[in-house]
Amino acid sequence: MENIIALLSLLVAITIHEFCHALAADKLGDPTPRAYGRLTLNPLAHLDPLGTIMLFIAHFGWGKPVPIDPYNFSHPRRDEIIVALAGPISNFLLAFIFSRIPGTLTYILAYTNLYLGIFNLFPIPPLDGSKVLLNILPIDTAINVEHAFERYGFILIALLIVSGLLTRILNPIFAFGMNLLY
Repeated sequence: MENIIALLSLLVAITIHEFCHALAADKLGDPTPRAYGRLTLNPLAHLDPLGTIMLFIAHFGWGKPVPIDPYNFSHPRRDEIIVALAGPISNFLLAFIFSRIPGTLTYILAYTNLYLGIFNLFPIPPLDGSKVLLNILPIDTAINVEHAFERYGFILIALLIVSGLLTRILNPIFAFGMNLLY
């Protein structure tokens, strides 16, 4: 039963995370997420087929990235950072809210949202942290970094997970966050 609750909480966390990316982009002047039907809380709009299957197999998955066009923003680099941070910030906010409500379900929801928010701040493509990093670097450097890592981001993330290194990096940060919440 706890596995089902954990999977459902991850589904909720991913849906709200992706919706907040879409909402931020829309509010900053980019109609792309709305045009692609992503400005919704319907989980089906945000589920990546392979990422969803992986949720059930490996208890690790991902949502469909929200398409944006930074050229629709008034300040493309700044606004892309805001859009990138909208997802993790939504997870941190949900973790805080759920941590204030006693119960096993709300604990799992807080736990899941905190972990997802922290994980997504890693500066590895396609994670949100990479969008932040690329937009604070000088443009020439950002282009070189993006080309170097874009193709290998998923492989790097997979290697970090399989090797256990990701857990060793995330767990102290996560434990600190859980201590703050509880």
